[in-house]
Amino acid sequence: MSQQIKITLPDGTVKEYEKGTTGLQIAASISEGLARNVLGAKVNGQVWDATRAIHEDASLQLLTWNDLEGKNTFWHSSAHLLAEALEDLYPGIKFGIGPPIETGFYYDVDFGDHKLEGEELEKIEAKMVELARQKNEYIRKEISKADAVSYYQKKGDKYKLDLLEGLEDGTITFYEQGNFTDLCRGPHIPNTGFIKAVKLTNIAGAYWRGDEKSKMLTRIYGVTFPKAKELSEYLTLLEEAKKRDHRKLGRELELFTFSEKVGMGLPLWLPKGTLLRERLVSFLKKAQDKSGYQQVITPHIGHKALYETSGHYEKYGKDSFQPIATPHEGEEFLLKPMNCPHHCEIYKHKPHSYKELPIRYAEFGTVYRYEQSGELHGLTRVRGFTQDDAHIFCRPDQVKEEFIKVIDLVLYVFKALGFEDYTAQISLRDPENPSKYIGGDEAWNKAESAIIEAAAEKGLDTVTELGEAAFYGPKLDFMVKDALGRKWQLGTIQVDYQLPDRFELEYIGSDNQKHRPVMIHRAPFGSLERFVAVLIEHCAGNFPLWLSPDQINILPISERYLDYAEEVKALLDEHDIAGHIDNRDEKIGRKIRDSEVKKVPFMLILGEKEQEERKLSVRKHGEGDLGSYTPEEFIAYFQGIISESLGRG
Repeated sequence: MSQQIKITLPDGTVKEYEKGTTGLQIAASISEGLARNVLGAKVNGQVWDATRAIHEDASLQLLTWNDLEGKNTFWHSSAHLLAEALEDLYPGIKFGIGPPIETGFYYDVDFGDHKLEGEELEKIEAKMVELARQKNEYIRKEISKADAVSYYQKKGDKYKLDLLEGLEDGTITFYEQGNFTDLCRGPHIPNTGFIKAVKLTNIAGAYWRGDEKSKMLTRIYGVTFPKAKELSEYLTLLEEAKKRDHRKLGRELELFTFSEKVGMGLPLWLPKGTLLRERLVSFLKKAQDKSGYQQVITPHIGHKALYETSGHYEKYGKDSFQPIATPHEGEEFLLKPMNCPHHCEIYKHKPHSYKELPIRYAEFGTVYRYEQSGELHGLTRVRGFTQDDAHIFCRPDQVKEEFIKVIDLVLYVFKALGFEDYTAQISLRDPENPSKYIGGDEAWNKAESAIIEAAAEKGLDTVTELGEAAFYGPKLDFMVKDALGRKWQLGTIQVDYQLPDRFELEYIGSDNQKHRPVMIHRAPFGSLERFVAVLIEHCAGNFPLWLSPDQINILPISERYLDYAEEVKALLDEHDIAGHIDNRDEKIGRKIRDSEVKKVPFMLILGEKEQEERKLSVRKHGEGDLGSYTPEEFIAYFQGIISESLGRG
């Protein structure tokens, strides 16, 4: 008699299946349509191949293209398809790694003496489509580490041998499809036939293991889809994304620049960009002041021992700038890679009573991390950036209440900046890799429960991701969807029982005994640089009125109306409205066109009639003529728009 296992489906239904049943077979038992679309299976929270047998009672979620894990599985399998095509076209090449990424996948390849050119991508795409049509299954094989090493020694593949060296002895998984075999944990889609549309998007260089002393490999980026129509839509989106590229618009709007002499990944903010940045800072500071935060300032460097105490150096030392030696022997400092250890020391500078808590320290602190040169990208990946950091030190019984207050602050920020579409990601530990984290289970369980309960209480649309927690605690990450439907991780809130313990932070409780506070880390923007980049692309440079560096251009038709223009500007200045007089010797049509290109929200056109009637002819960017206003009427209209944008509801 065959053994039965119980499978719990996402709707709570429990059904019995024969032991060894696969997720794909379960999908087929529900409907053939579902089976045709299943890309993977989430078994007890872990993503598996849909074709992998289930031998024990389990909860099951069937993954399709509509699920993030489904897309990741699809793109991971596409990276293997790319590698198969490359091996067929360029025999003898060696492979590094080929993971899925947010917008597709890539594979790092050693082509030997061959330099891959852009025009070759079309040939590779055609080979991928040809192989996909063979509908070859992705077959998972478990072998010993010794056999895996032997396999790659025979192939002379030093990169895979390097990867194997870092793995523990025991079972190693390979995946095969067609004539290609790869070292891989998986999971993968059932077969290559699911891949219907292919586009290789870019070629770049990447050092093996991110080490600039290692060989530069060729990184091939690509994206694939289960339907040809989706590729067509993606290419249209790609063209729109190019128009919105924050690097392009940042240059055109004169917001920021980079200089090789200053250093790669170190942005220089131009006057208009600085004004935009300062408005963002002022906006959040006002909101923080209302919420009881105290502003602090910490140095740009810190003693290496500080980050050894916090655990950051052990985890991220390789991503930091090298220690700075001083004239005193044995004394080493680091460029500050994060603000939290500094804030712990501020808390520790004097004793605290339970009655004082929560204490909320906030800082726009600039930090430095040594990103690899190949990973730098405009403002989204830089080596120096400013975090809108804050750390809340509270009693254990205050954690959930404080966490909810931070959620409210994050949502206020998103609303004011036009980010209405977001998902809250509950980022928890990876139960299969406990060595990634510090601290015991009891504290982690408390922290995770507080986040889950707070998110539920606020009614947030949430997803849960295992393995995405910080090394010291779980977090709630806000995944924001921009105007083009792309997802960005912006605000984050983290619960931390570990750093207060490492820094021996204390408060005197109502029992007159010493207790450890709990620490909440939060950053609604994340970093100003990345936030500005996302904002530029989201609104295509058409910033909210309150944030725009140039809010108004005053356009006198001729120099005869300059005195009136100065009067108008003085009146705007009195009401904190940023006005600029375009006094160039140009025709009014040219001035209007230039203002439109610079995306200035309002133009005030002044001629003989306006001067005589003491009025303004108002034009709005993208909309045209709004008619005639008195200066007082326009100021009231302008302030009404800003009040509506920043109204805290």
